[in-house]
Amino acid sequence: MKNDVFSTYHPAITFLFFIAAIVFGMCYTHPVFLCISCILSAAYLITIRRGKSIKVLIGLAIVFVIIAAVNPLFNVNGEHVLFTWLGGRPYSLESLCYGMAIGAMFVTILLWFACYNVVMTSDKFLYLFGKMIPSISLVLTMILRLFPSFQKKAAQIAGARKCIGKGGGTSRSEQISNGMAVTSSLTSWALEGGIITADSMQSRGFGSGSRTSFSIYRMDGRSIALLAVMIVLIIAILVCGIKGGMKIVFLPVIEMAGTDNPFMLTGMIAYIVFLAVPTVLNIVEAIKWHSLRSGI
Repeated sequence: MKNDVFSTYHPAITFLFFIAAIVFGMCYTHPVFLCISCILSAAYLITIRRGKSIKVLIGLAIVFVIIAAVNPLFNVNGEHVLFTWLGGRPYSLESLCYGMAIGAMFVTILLWFACYNVVMTSDKFLYLFGKMIPSISLVLTMILRLFPSFQKKAAQIAGARKCIGKGGGTSRSEQISNGMAVTSSLTSWALEGGIITADSMQSRGFGSGSRTSFSIYRMDGRSIALLAVMIVLIIAILVCGIKGGMKIVFLPVIEMAGTDNPFMLTGMIAYIVFLAVPTVLNIVEAIKWHSLRSGI
């Protein structure tokens, strides 16, 4: 997070980027655009999480392979049959490609959400929506905060039980019993924390008067310039999509926009530039930092 330059921009810009990246990833299933989204989302995750991203990427690669391989087992449409199974049930090339597209779409959305969870902290979300929907934004912020807190507390409880000799044994029944004990302790801690939080908010006068807000975020010149560039790129991508630049049909025969379509090429360039913004900012900052260090 400290090395992420993109997170230092105004929260409205980072939120707009992630919303556009996720929506585009769900809507545009053209293989070229899915590959672009997967590669650039993985690259951005690597720049902000470094070594911690390797396990995530390996796990998502396995998920992609499973989704791609399983889809033709249930979807028998497609003209080019690769082989048959279960007494002549076809396993077609078109269904396999469709499964790969679904898997890539699923993976790229998860990657962008992983980046979102690192960049869009709870205070940024509360800053953006605290004035419009104060109660809902506060609840969502508290809910999002619970996930890392639960993980950390569950690890502490499991470690404490292991220290006193009550950790999960080798048998399945002992592991299940230990998991239930950890879950019970975690639930009790969560309920107690909720009561304490409610009492604390009530004693501080929450809801008794008009709300005030404080923020350290300002829309400076560089944020305005980046916002203008992003809006232009988003408009270009949408126009190219409307004009058929991202058109793709998998079943029963694969039909998609090729490089002979000018809207496909224009949309691809705009898509690459837009999704590469955070990664490029981080790379440029890293190069600048190493250059300054070498000059000392």
